[in-house]
Amino acid sequence: MGNYRRVPVGIVGASGYGGVQLVRLLMDHPEVDVVYMGGDKNAGKPFAEIYPHMKHSVELMVEKVDPEEIARKCEVVFLSVPNGLACDLAPQLLAKGCKVLDLSADYRFENLTTYTNWYGKERKDIDTAKQAVYGLPELYRDRIAESQLIGCPGCYPTASLLALSPLLKQGLIVPETAIIDAKSGTSGGGREAKIGMLLAEADNSLAAYNVARHRHTPEIEQICSDLAGHEVKVQFTPHLIPMVRGILATVYATLRDPGLVRDDLITIYRAFYRNSPWVKICEASTYPQTKWACGSNLCYIGIEVDPRTGRAIIISVIDNLIKGQAGQAIQCMNLMMGWDETLGLPKLGFYP
Repeated sequence: MGNYRRVPVGIVGASGYGGVQLVRLLMDHPEVDVVYMGGDKNAGKPFAEIYPHMKHSVELMVEKVDPEEIARKCEVVFLSVPNGLACDLAPQLLAKGCKVLDLSADYRFENLTTYTNWYGKERKDIDTAKQAVYGLPELYRDRIAESQLIGCPGCYPTASLLALSPLLKQGLIVPETAIIDAKSGTSGGGREAKIGMLLAEADNSLAAYNVARHRHTPEIEQICSDLAGHEVKVQFTPHLIPMVRGILATVYATLRDPGLVRDDLITIYRAFYRNSPWVKICEASTYPQTKWACGSNLCYIGIEVDPRTGRAIIISVIDNLIKGQAGQAIQCMNLMMGWDETLGLPKLGFYP
């Protein structure tokens, strides 16, 4: 035990909702020390000035973002920054030997033209992007373990893909029939002030947004295509629901074999996720609620088959800030470091 050493980690963008979840979870992680917090907007402020409730446990200042300084202090770096910034930072950090986990969209796409078309930024870091692995451990666990750069999935794609993956991988559905109807709490919109997120606007209301043009659509389609072995397009519609945390995605898809029944799919899903400690398949006739997953890194999946229409109906719930963001990034870090992937992550929600 005399040589025991905790791994120094840094967070760039610690002041957002995803960042503060990272801080909270990493503070309790048994193998790491948070030694750096970076953010240009809040540089020079104590982190506890931004989040006073953490004053008793976090003494770090937010520092100006300096890749040299970050690499000097940190072995692992989480980039919890707006889209279009990580692609400038990651190549410098990787060159200095850091492991990098990007929570933005910058390293989620194999084809950078797709990224530019949806996110509007031209990219020069082509070689770096080729190294990135999509950070959904339930699908790409082995690749994540060997990578230095992880593009952590969006929250909607996490809930949607965990619901869809067994159906596509096993060829059980007609892929083009997949429809994803998803709802998210307001924390998914981040901490910046936005009119649509005001209590007076969002409360007692339910609204679809970015219909047929949400940026998570190509991300979902990329992984669906990989699973199906050919190009797949899906219909994805997100909604804002008046709660703070959580995502519920209901997926509808036409089954190739109309003889399949609910118990068949439950058996298939349990086999598919048998080595995935964070995915829980519900019993027959049990459909998950967002509150079950709140505060945990769990994904609950409920399964139904409608024999009248020949469709599978899959309901998936996660906490958008944990399994949909910070928790999943830590799950990926655990795999990259050769640790148990459940290490330092909450195994039960806050229910009720």
